[in-house]
Amino acid sequence: MHSMLNCHARNFRILASARNFRLCPAACPAQKTRPLSPHVSLQSAHTRPAAAGSPLCGRFCPRPTPTVPPHLFPPSPGRCFHASPRRGAVPAPLLWLVLKPLQKVAAMLLGRSLRKWWKALPENRRELMRDWVLRRRWHLSAGGAVAVVIVALLLLTHLDESPLTGRVRLLLFSKEAYLELAALTAEGYLEEFAEHLLPDTDPRHQMVDRLVQVLAERNKDIPKVSERPWSVHVVKKPQINAFVLPNGKVFVFTGMLDAVADADQLTIVLGHEMAHVILDHSAEQASLSHIVDLLSLLLLTAIWAMCPTDTMALLGGWAKDKLAELMFQRPYSRKLEVEADQIGLQLAAKACADVRAGPVFWQQLEITDRLSGELTLPEWLSTHPSHRNRTAQLDRLIPQALELRESCLCPALPSTDPRVVFQKTVRVLLEKAKVQTGREPGSEDRLQPAPAPNGLPGVQAAQSVRSYVPSLDHLSKTQIPVKASE
Repeated sequence: MHSMLNCHARNFRILASARNFRLCPAACPAQKTRPLSPHVSLQSAHTRPAAAGSPLCGRFCPRPTPTVPPHLFPPSPGRCFHASPRRGAVPAPLLWLVLKPLQKVAAMLLGRSLRKWWKALPENRRELMRDWVLRRRWHLSAGGAVAVVIVALLLLTHLDESPLTGRVRLLLFSKEAYLELAALTAEGYLEEFAEHLLPDTDPRHQMVDRLVQVLAERNKDIPKVSERPWSVHVVKKPQINAFVLPNGKVFVFTGMLDAVADADQLTIVLGHEMAHVILDHSAEQASLSHIVDLLSLLLLTAIWAMCPTDTMALLGGWAKDKLAELMFQRPYSRKLEVEADQIGLQLAAKACADVRAGPVFWQQLEITDRLSGELTLPEWLSTHPSHRNRTAQLDRLIPQALELRESCLCPALPSTDPRVVFQKTVRVLLEKAKVQTGREPGSEDRLQPAPAPNGLPGVQAAQSVRSYVPSLDHLSKTQIPVKASE
């Protein structure tokens, strides 16, 4: 039996190898043997017993590759075979944005179906369900604990360290996916602002482009800066806004150019926006939003399952969204803005800008908001810190930024501190305005719209600094009081 199995195995190996080889005649090594006829097939050679004393001899040769006659497929002139273009997958952040409302609707429908199913059950079936849950409460608790541990382990695998601050954060989406999404977003913005973009020959565009290139050149030791091609687009709109996409597309509105007093302030603003890109804040904020939304789906399903009516469920869902926004998203956004202020000030310091102009810019905006009478939201309701707190934060960072600027072999700064000059200039202008309106300089309604006959925007006060500098040189040594809030 054993010899028969060995024989079959040997025949199987030879047959398998014969698919790509053929048996060719070969001389037998001994004189008593005779060569195998080339017309004998492999199957007959192994199935027919050979004569006594006449072993079977041969060798395996590769089968020749069949060739196709060229006249069967003549080449077509002017045509060639090519593969279809490679189509990339949809970026994960974009896919999540599309599926997010659908998941919310699915959670609402699931909760509503569970509520109707529970109401349709007879009372005895409800009691049986309650007893079943009560008897298996420990099993259900253990299953929930295991699920929490698995989710925690998955989140731990997506922890990342911030390149400049060393802060550990959660990044669920890859940077490559966000670059693809940024390219799509940039195309949308370019189409939206196509009629409002300033030409490259415009002096304002050239100024912004020059400052961005200086920031990129002076900070090329940071990989996230040197590996991106930075390009500038200036939009002719009155909004005081500027932003940078993760792929290095810089968008600056002319309203921002009108709000800054000099190139130093604009450099600090651009450094702040570039810091968001360097630190991957958009991917980080989207990751937090992703986790919060997933947890909110469970809570939304429970709300629609437990609320007695659809109206109450809608109200509960709205309250849930506002609570999650106030407790997680807006505080985290303010945290990222503070971090971008810190890193942006360092980028501007390495670009040899006067970093002392940073707090002045936020003081200008604070004065402008007060004099314009615009309603200012409390900080806990906003995605950004208040102007006053940002001013105080930058004031605390100025000494460190000045040391960094000096270490980069930048030209020496003038002895006059623009922060001191700005405070004194605003005080003088307010006194003049109150004298013109017949009010006392020390009245309690300071910084209200009424005392300023022509609006007196904060940038006008900042631009008036130079006219007061000769008479205020003695204030350059004055220490600036720093107050976080009043």
